[in-house]
Amino acid sequence: MNYFVTGGTGFIGRFFIPKLLARGGTVYMLVRESSLEKLDLMRVAWNAKPEQVVGIVGDLGEKLLGISDKDQAMLKGKVDHFFHLAAIYDMKASAEEQEVANVEGTRNAVQLAEALEAKCFQHVSSIAAAGLYRGIFREDMFEEAEKLDNPYLRTKHESEKVVRKECQVPWRVYRPGMVVGHSETGEMDKIDGPYYFFKLIQKLRNTLPQWVPTVGIEGGRINIVPVDFVVNAMDHIAHIDGEDGKCFHLTDPDPMKVGEVLNTFAEAGHAPRMAMRIDSRMFGFIPPMIRQGVAKLPPIQRMKNAVMSDLGIPDEVMSFINYPTKFDSRETERLLKDTDIAVPRLQDYAPAIWDYWERHLDPDLYKDRTLKGAVKGRVCVITGATSGIGLATAESMAEAGAKVCIAARTQEKLDEVRKQLEEKGGEIYAYQVDVSNMEDCDRFVAEVLKDHGHVDVLVNNAGRSIRRSIHLAFDRFHDFERTMQLNYFGSLRLIMGFAPGMLERRRGHIVNISSIGVLTNAPRFSAYVASKAALDAFSRCAAAEFSDRNVTFTTINMPLVKTPMISPTKIYDSVPTLTPEEAADLVAEAIIQRPKRIATRLGVFAQVLHALAPKFGEIIMNTGFRMFPDSSAATGEKEEKPKVSTEQVAFAALMRGIHW
Repeated sequence: MNYFVTGGTGFIGRFFIPKLLARGGTVYMLVRESSLEKLDLMRVAWNAKPEQVVGIVGDLGEKLLGISDKDQAMLKGKVDHFFHLAAIYDMKASAEEQEVANVEGTRNAVQLAEALEAKCFQHVSSIAAAGLYRGIFREDMFEEAEKLDNPYLRTKHESEKVVRKECQVPWRVYRPGMVVGHSETGEMDKIDGPYYFFKLIQKLRNTLPQWVPTVGIEGGRINIVPVDFVVNAMDHIAHIDGEDGKCFHLTDPDPMKVGEVLNTFAEAGHAPRMAMRIDSRMFGFIPPMIRQGVAKLPPIQRMKNAVMSDLGIPDEVMSFINYPTKFDSRETERLLKDTDIAVPRLQDYAPAIWDYWERHLDPDLYKDRTLKGAVKGRVCVITGATSGIGLATAESMAEAGAKVCIAARTQEKLDEVRKQLEEKGGEIYAYQVDVSNMEDCDRFVAEVLKDHGHVDVLVNNAGRSIRRSIHLAFDRFHDFERTMQLNYFGSLRLIMGFAPGMLERRRGHIVNISSIGVLTNAPRFSAYVASKAALDAFSRCAAAEFSDRNVTFTTINMPLVKTPMISPTKIYDSVPTLTPEEAADLVAEAIIQRPKRIATRLGVFAQVLHALAPKFGEIIMNTGFRMFPDSSAATGEKEEKPKVSTEQVAFAALMRGIHW
């Protein structure tokens, strides 16, 4: 048996052609001349010989698919089944592209099938041909399709119409549901359909513990089928006699609602599930004119576009959230009744789909996610750069090829660090500055801008921490003044100095090294936490103003780090801490990804706990406060080696990274 196949190199085609080869036939496959090498690779994957899969050079957009007279003569009268799989399955493609590929391409394929005197024309359509029909759409329905305004829906309907109205050879039509990856391997070739929401699910997983309930959408029923079901069903039905002139729905007879689908994939991705799902019909009392008018307001459009762009969800996808159509598939079920071909439960194969996406299709895999890609050749300013987090960050940036401007109070230490980093090949510029002195900050800003013209990245790392109970600070108001002067006013002065250039160039990133204490409301750190919280609040306000000018802020709520800052508190020698290098990795992540905030899950949980159950959070922090004593530096007593109990070690390990 001989087959002619268009779209054989596409996703469905790659799985379908091996089914035809298993029947012992010869497959003539339409390919562009530029894809002949790709066909050779596919033969290897299929374990097929050149005489089993024969490439026929042509083009979907040309008359008779552009195949030569010689090939037409060779194939005439020899084609038993002409399978037309080629089409654009992409709602983001332009209307013109879809018209050429889907409608004119089908017309060209039909004309070629007639010219070759093919015995049967097998057209792979889509459930999109039904448009947004409200109700049950049967396999014998076509003209009843409605709401075909979307180019994808319209061209899929029109291409099927070409087959029904113009094809002079016997034909069959297949309407697959929304095709996802293989139910066993998860293999898929692109992001489409439910895959558009995977990035949202992934972000929720990375932000919240799996057990935290979230709010989502209910939506309509969405018909999802794995590619292996589609090719198995189509291969079986295509070779049954007496079924010409019919349409077959390759769909799930029991589709799930959008909210159920998202929860299924959330479970597969170990992300929080939507415990409460909102049905848009609850807003049905609002007149459509008002809903549509509000949705078209420029501020609403801008907010929606920003969110959708961040998540990688096209606008077109949202129009299918409340999908109104259910598909009857009794003809397909009749022909598959005595076989083992059936749609598997999404719950059974969702883990394979998710795993393949995360390993192969996640857009972040194809971004330059290296520090070198983010900072090479760019001017990066780091304060407090001669020790701890600042030094480790300067080392990583220098290694990545940045123009690193290191800033600190002590010139001798600056010279030492500059020499050390230059010996490793870094481009280093050293600036002596006391960030707690406003005039010195202004001088520093002026010198940097004079030398480099602009700043791309500012890392506000220099800071002062004071660990002292409030009852020991009643006569030490200067504790609060000193922390505010350096941690807040100094950092703010640098932001105010470098931000105008960033805004003018419409590019810039500011990283503020904050503390997990801002999220946990750490006792004994009231002066320190208050100053960091002030900088956090300013940055949130500024980010709202600068959002549309590509100047961004990241706050890193850093857990406890082993730096000279914490050395006066000897008990920290016995509790878990990050190394400066690990902290520098968080700074690198901030520069590469530009998130609003980087925090540990414990820190995020503490913030949520304080929002939902503030008294309980207060009790936990008070327990830690009473368990750990003030340091000798805070009390003014003679320094003694602290005695650390097993309870203290266990509590610190449980609350890893929190300042006590």
